[in-house]
Amino acid sequence: MTTAARLLTDYYLWRNVGVEGFDTDVREPVYALFFPERTRVADLSDVKGQISLFDRLLVADERPKIVDVCHRSYERLFTTIAEIGFLEETRRQGVEPVVLFQTDATQSAANGALVLKTTWPDLTMSVIHNRGASPLGQDSLAVLARYPPSGKFVIPRLEAPVARALDDVGLSLSALMSDAPPANSFAVRNTLKSWLLPIFTQFQSFELRLELQSGKCLG
Repeated sequence: MTTAARLLTDYYLWRNVGVEGFDTDVREPVYALFFPERTRVADLSDVKGQISLFDRLLVADERPKIVDVCHRSYERLFTTIAEIGFLEETRRQGVEPVVLFQTDATQSAANGALVLKTTWPDLTMSVIHNRGASPLGQDSLAVLARYPPSGKFVIPRLEAPVARALDDVGLSLSALMSDAPPANSFAVRNTLKSWLLPIFTQFQSFELRLELQSGKCLG
């Protein structure tokens, strides 16, 4: 899910919107490496880590807050959310939580999304189909049909030589979109821009839909 969290963070930075990130992978905090000054690592196995995360998420300060949920912390996160009544508290605090759920070809992933939507029917949730990281194959439409009917983001596939450029923690995608001084070849920059533009456009369209529905922004 780190790719989606990184893209969403860079989308906001590209728009000059301050953002606060949380990385729940204490073993390999890759998301935090990309944004060391804007993210903190939250250890959900520790009460102190849970408090540091959930207290910040409940602050209605118009600053988008992005949580990168790794597979090791997924169950603990949503178990804690249920135990403490977190989603109910967000409504009282005027905070709009949004879940972006990464798809894959397994039935267990679709079941996980259905459990979330069944447990919290009013939860705003959209699925993310990363064609490069989690290709769904020829049955992609059938696989996506297993998920709750909701919005969908598509992250296009990148050719391997260009995709490798994304591994550079010093590469700022928001700066690249803003025509910052080049650090990569012309071909790589142009390919990345062409890849990023439809992704950022999807985020913007989703955000506008949320604004129309509730007056709140994505994050």
